[in-house]
Amino acid sequence: MCGIVYKIHKKVKVAQVVVISLILVLCSGMAHAVWNLFTKQSENKSVFLWLIFIPVTVVLLPTLFMELASKSFPVVAFVWMGLSMAMQAIYATLLSRTYQMGDLSQVYPVMRGTATLLIPLLGVLVFGESLAAWGWIGITCMLIGFFLMSGWTWKKNQFTTSYKPWLYALSVGLCVTCYTLIDKQNLLYLSPLSLLALTNIGFIIGLTPSVIKSRRVKSVIRSNWPTFMIGSVLSPGSYLLFLFAMQHVQVSYISPLREVGIVFGTVLGILVLKEKSGMRRIAAACSVVAGILLIAFSGF
Repeated sequence: MCGIVYKIHKKVKVAQVVVISLILVLCSGMAHAVWNLFTKQSENKSVFLWLIFIPVTVVLLPTLFMELASKSFPVVAFVWMGLSMAMQAIYATLLSRTYQMGDLSQVYPVMRGTATLLIPLLGVLVFGESLAAWGWIGITCMLIGFFLMSGWTWKKNQFTTSYKPWLYALSVGLCVTCYTLIDKQNLLYLSPLSLLALTNIGFIIGLTPSVIKSRRVKSVIRSNWPTFMIGSVLSPGSYLLFLFAMQHVQVSYISPLREVGIVFGTVLGILVLKEKSGMRRIAAACSVVAGILLIAFSGF
């Protein structure tokens, strides 16, 4: 009898952890979509992105330094940390360029969707994780959605919009895939708060040359100060929520669920920014969401 009670208690505890992790990931996706909307609206994308990452990085630096000083790390740990910073620098540069060229409702789903497709596959290959049959069906649904997002039309046999923003968004998605898998390894050595500080440093370094060249920090703060303040909370907060969730649930399941932000980003682009091809992109987003849910819940 005691054994049965223990097993039930254990299952309930696991279920609670899973539910909490799912809530954290959903909130992460919503927060991510909002601060990307703010970035798209800003007058200078590089400066705005650089600014919203500064405050939390300054706050978290003591945590990172204390953790680095108090622990003994193997050489391979510093290799993973360096890779994470480098990938964040590349990601930041490509992100600002992508938003200069394309619509939010077009590039955001591609940026986030690329990682959604690749991470479950790499999670299986690299981390030995598993993906159920429904998960593979979900991947198919997402492929359909991403194809619709590309703007390709069979009748004209061409893209209805420029393909360059789409390619830039694809490269951002590859960066997201890489840094997510790298940070999965970094969590073996660093706490989520310290890892967030580390990745933010890489992000800031990547944008610093463009910021210095533009000389528009003061003007961006004056013209975008409300969104700057909110974005400075949402940008690190979205990834921090994801890092906490990733400590308890397989990355191949929770990472796709985070991409529910694709829908929020698409709708925000259409409603707030008045972007075109609304019905096509909403239909594509719905297909992506179906795939996300199939992958996420196939693991539970």
